Amino acid sequence: MAQDAFEELVETFEFLDDWEDRYRHVIDMGKAMPDLEEALRVPATKVDGCASQVWLVPKIDGQGPEAVFTFRGESDAMIVRGLIAVLVALYDGITVAEIASIDPVEQLSRLGLNDHLSAQRSNGLRAMVQRIRETAAAAA
Repeated sequence: MAQDAFEELVETFEFLDDWEDRYRHVIDMGKAMPDLEEALRVPATKVDGCASQVWLVPKIDGQGPEAVFTFRGESDAMIVRGLIAVLVALYDGITVAEIASIDPVEQLSRLGLNDHLSAQRSNGLRAMVQRIRETAAAAA
């Protein structure tokens, strides 16, 4: 089960007629996110496997499977920044146990992202999802 914020995004995408409108919406989502402080853009938060620079900063509140996962992120590429915003809609504010139960391929396919991202962007998106899942698994 996806987050309410992600369900709203799916509904928004249903109203947008073509991929260019959806692409612009993803970019606008990224523009709306606050920047990370310079001190958080360090090698430990950088995600390898992305064509552009990407930093994800997780926060775990609590312990064990019921710990709540939140995160912030940033990229030097506008579309990737938007993809981070999509992942925030999917994963932010749920328990680490719930993260393991979400099928990211299935959920992201509901947006049609797989059909319109370059191979490099798709690889980067997978790397971001992998980082989120590994962080959640370690906290569980």
